[in-house]
Amino acid sequence: MFVFSVTSKTVKYVSFVVLLFVLACVCTAVSRVQLKKLNSQLVEVKTNSINFNASDNKERLAFISQFGWEVEEEPDEVCEIIIPQEFDDVYENYNAIQLKQDCDLTDYRGKRVKRWTYIIKNYPGYSQEDTCVRINLLIYDGMVIGGDVCSTELSGFMHTFRKE
Repeated sequence: MFVFSVTSKTVKYVSFVVLLFVLACVCTAVSRVQLKKLNSQLVEVKTNSINFNASDNKERLAFISQFGWEVEEEPDEVCEIIIPQEFDDVYENYNAIQLKQDCDLTDYRGKRVKRWTYIIKNYPGYSQEDTCVRINLLIYDGMVIGGDVCSTELSGFMHTFRKE
């Protein structure tokens, strides 16, 4: 004959072990879901990240094409500008556009930069022959530090690199 007795201490111990096991399973399941979510966010960041390299014409054209713009192969204008030490209202408003596209000109106050201007051929509402829509790239040390898409018309516009 076999006698088996269960004390309350044994019940508590077994209940505690089962509870730990269930808790471990729940934590593992939650962490896997969170890991998958984090992975998908990282993939999204990688696919949405912009390459700001612009040390030569090929890199500048590649930068522009990241936003879906088609431009003339050669720039329409290249000039040097100096970012002012103190921003007036115009530069504050222009820098607000830059901040929307992860650029900030405040770090380049007093610096001499180049502005490369290209004519956009595929701006919505304009024909390919129109030369009034342009993209300006501000480049310092081979990197795009800012810029805009604008129209040279009297009632023109200016916005970030992205199509609006």
